[in-house]
Amino acid sequence: MWRGHRCPRDPGLASQFPAICRLSSVATVTLASMSRSLLAIHAHPDDEASKGAATVARYVDEGVRAVLVTATGGEAGDVLNPEMDRHDVIANLTQVRADELAAAAEIIGFEKVTMLGYRDSGMPESDSNGHPEAFCHQPFDDVLGKLVGIVRNERPDVVLGYDAHEFYPHPDHLRVHELTMALVDAAADGSKFPDLGAPWQITKLYAPVFTTDRITALHQAMLDTAGESPFELWIDRMGTFEDPERRVTKVDVTGFVELGREALRAHRTQVDPAGFWFAVPTELVESVYPWEDFELLYSAVGWSEGESSLFDGM
Repeated sequence: MWRGHRCPRDPGLASQFPAICRLSSVATVTLASMSRSLLAIHAHPDDEASKGAATVARYVDEGVRAVLVTATGGEAGDVLNPEMDRHDVIANLTQVRADELAAAAEIIGFEKVTMLGYRDSGMPESDSNGHPEAFCHQPFDDVLGKLVGIVRNERPDVVLGYDAHEFYPHPDHLRVHELTMALVDAAADGSKFPDLGAPWQITKLYAPVFTTDRITALHQAMLDTAGESPFELWIDRMGTFEDPERRVTKVDVTGFVELGREALRAHRTQVDPAGFWFAVPTELVESVYPWEDFELLYSAVGWSEGESSLFDGM
């Protein structure tokens, strides 16, 4: 008689121990997840909560180690929540936003948060954009070196960055895209930044994206249930920027959508609790489009249509 504590390989014996085999299967998945890691690189505090937060929270729940890098302090951001539009908040906005970031990162489950310390560049032609310390004006290789050092130390399997951001051309987002695209080769090349640790090959680089499929589904659901939709302007613009050739992985975040929203609410200066980001009820999101979408920008292990995990192929 089989007396082990693992699921037996013999199918006949396995059928006699369904509970143990279920437990063994769960343990195997958990151990595999615990050996994986993810690095998210974002431009400003709140980006980590508005782009892929539910996915990161799901992976953390499964045992993946997640680390966050935020390039700027968000100094140029407007206060968008009327309740936070106060002198004491505005006078200390950099610290307030850092505190909000820490709270959101804890909700999502990031193990470590690194702020690179650069200044928010603001939008083109703004006063902030002309500031000499703005992130977008810093020497490219100086910033790249910092990221290479982080990658070689953290050794992530998956890195999250941004796409080319034609839909939202913020200078800091564009710079993060350029940096993460260069980061894949730089981190793996021992001749580059040789003093920053042993080379490390990132397996996959993704960008969280708002696809036409997602926006159209939520837009129609809101029209059907509420008679109006917050996505009218998005619908008008989406078709112009959608690339039908891009490789998109859809990650099921059922059960984690509200947690992602809780993280976004932690950025009290940046979101109005009664505003756009929360206009679609969580239950409706999970019933109509329970996925977050990610564009694959690089893969060392290929890609297949229909992939449902950022770690597929590993």
